[in-house]
This record gives sequence, C-alpha cells and structure tokens, in this order.
Amino acid sequence: MNDVAAAAGVALKTVSRVVNSEPGVNAVTASRVQAAIERLGYRRNDSARILRRGRTASIGLVIEDVADAFHSSLIRAVEDAALHHGCLLFTGSSREDAARERDLVLAFCARRVDGLIIVPAGSDHGYLAPEFEAGIKAVFADRPPGAGCEADTVLCDNAGGARTGTAHLIAHGHRRIAFLGGSPRIFTAAERLRGYRQALAAAGLPYDEGLVVMGAPDPPRVGADLTRLLTAPDPPTALLAGNGRTTVEILRALASLTGSSDAGAAGGLALVGFDDFELADLLGVTVVAQDPARLGRTAADLLFMRLSGDEEPTSRIELATRLVPRGSGERPPLSLRDRTAS
Repeated sequence: MNDVAAAAGVALKTVSRVVNSEPGVNAVTASRVQAAIERLGYRRNDSARILRRGRTASIGLVIEDVADAFHSSLIRAVEDAALHHGCLLFTGSSREDAARERDLVLAFCARRVDGLIIVPAGSDHGYLAPEFEAGIKAVFADRPPGAGCEADTVLCDNAGGARTGTAHLIAHGHRRIAFLGGSPRIFTAAERLRGYRQALAAAGLPYDEGLVVMGAPDPPRVGADLTRLLTAPDPPTALLAGNGRTTVEILRALASLTGSSDAGAAGGLALVGFDDFELADLLGVTVVAQDPARLGRTAADLLFMRLSGDEEPTSRIELATRLVPRGSGERPPLSLRDRTAS
C-alpha cells in the first residue's frame, strides 16, 4: 500500500479509503490511485483485515461423498450462501468413515473456520465440546449429531417419505413389498425402514423380515439380493428402494435379469425410489423426492444466524418430502401366472 501511495502521490490514508470504498476522496484522486493499484498489481490483504475483526470469513462443510448428486446439490446451496455472506467454503468428504469425519472437522477447526456444517458419519460428537467452547458454531445436516453434542439440526422427513412411498404401492394393490435400504446403522436408512413398517402396520399388513435387505448399494450385493427376492416361493410384487444409489443399482440388476431397461419390467414389478436422480423422469421411475438444495440453504441460514450472535435454544428442523409419480410405482400387481409368463 505504501508503494501505491508513493506512485499516486497521495497519503497512505487516501489509498486506504479508495481500497475500502470509503467516502472523502475526490474522483480525480481516486482515479489516480486506482491507476497506480492496477499498474503495481496491488491486492488488498483480506485475511489480515478480517482477522483484526476476530473472524476468518470461512466455514467448513463435511459431507459423505462429494461425487454423490444429493451432496453436490447441498454443497452448491451452502457455497451460494457462503458467498452471499462474504465467506469462503472449505469442503471435505468423510466417505462414511467416523474417524475421517473427525479428522476433517478438527482440521477445519485448526484453520479457525468460523463455523461448520456437518453431515455426520460418526455417532459420538463429544470431540466438538472444546471447539464449541472456543467459539466455533456448528449445524448438522441430513443426520442428527451423536452423543455428547447439542447443535442445530436440519433433516428431511425420512420416515414420512418412506411411509408415503409404501402407502402409494399399497394403494395400487400391492401386499408383498420389499424394502432395499442402506446400512441400518445410518440414521436415514433406519428412519426409512421405520416409515416402511409404519405404512405396513397402518394397512394391516404383516412385517416380513425376508422382504427387507439392508446394506451398502454396491452392484454385486444388490443384484444378488434382488435375484434372491424374485426367485423366492412368494416373491414381492413391488420394491421400495431406500436411496438413490440403490434405485440405480436395482434398475441395472433388473436390466441384467430381463434384458429390458424398463423400470420394474422384471415380472411387472412396481418400483418406488427414495431420492430423485438424474434421468429418473426419462426412465419413468416414481420417487419420493427430497430437496437437498433446500437442506443446504436451511443449514447455512442457521449457521450464519448463529455467527451473527443469535443465542436462541438449538433447533431441529424437518423438511417435507414429496411423491413424484412417473409410472413405475403405479403398476398393479400381477398374478404369479402372469409374472411367470412375462
């Protein structure tokens, strides 16, 4: 800045006023200072300026998988909110590993981010207590915090969405409905299983453990589980997929089994997926849609509210899902003879 002042022939305070868009500098002088800034390539040291205010103007976001479409939409929403508030966003993926989540969170804290948005992989967040005492603010998204932590939380209505999807299949005549969900230790998967069971109970249908498969959505496992379900003596007539990646793997497995890319073509199966995904509309897949962008915006709004000094009791917000019928979830059940013929 001293060099700029010397080149423009003005006082250091004048350069500071121009750089910080403060009043009190006439247009001719301001133009001369701007010309010197451009000629010398001067850049304002925002880090030093912000640190003098006791903030770093940065936040950290820890998600499960940056490649996943759900988390990509969430990231973009949080990034937009951060830019709106003049903040930088640091992002990392836990890959569903509690230790990796903890390492990422503490790495962000060591760099003195002002706040955190966490999609948790672990079930114990007591390690955050010293960070909270140091002034770090945190909001949990998609899943609640584990033991030892109280913080603002934004969720989707997982149980309600699964209940709606299952009830939709029941309303179309299905009584044997299989549920293929994520690992039962994951909050969202457990909640969706709970919603599935609630819909069965409300319709007076029995819960059959043989129709429930829980685990990671890897292709070999999904294909083997689907084959086992479809070749059982009393196979399901409909499927509820517990997440978007499982829905996609079901479609691939069905295509392999039947040679058709038609959603649910194997034996006339009806299919409802939890989570929308790219090309689901073209494939005619009925889904229970979440709104990851809204989830990200809401979490970011809560975080910046805390950073502005709000000290209200912590809140837990649950966002609604919506059923999007596209054809695959509206197929009526076929008789065993029809299923064999198809």
